[in-house]
Amino acid sequence: MEQKTGTAATLAIIAAIGGIIVLFTGNPGWALLIEIIAIVLGAVGFFMAASPRVSGGILSIIAIVIAVVGLGLSVLGLIGAILF
Repeated sequence: MEQKTGTAATLAIIAAIGGIIVLFTGNPGWALLIEIIAIVLGAVGFFMAASPRVSGGILSIIAIVIAVVGLGLSVLGLIGAILF
């Protein structure tokens, strides 16, 4: 039985990195939404990795960590956009 990387884990890492890119292009609101989606996908990917046929648990954890950092940055970006 060959393991395959879960789709949710792959989408989570893409969304986490994409959210940071969107944040640095000047859209903290969209970045916040994308990072929340990345966290949800990372959690789904992590729980799907419990199956012996699906891998990607570490990838999901990395995606969640990147998404949490991006979430914090996007909240700071939103606060800065509101104040200034």
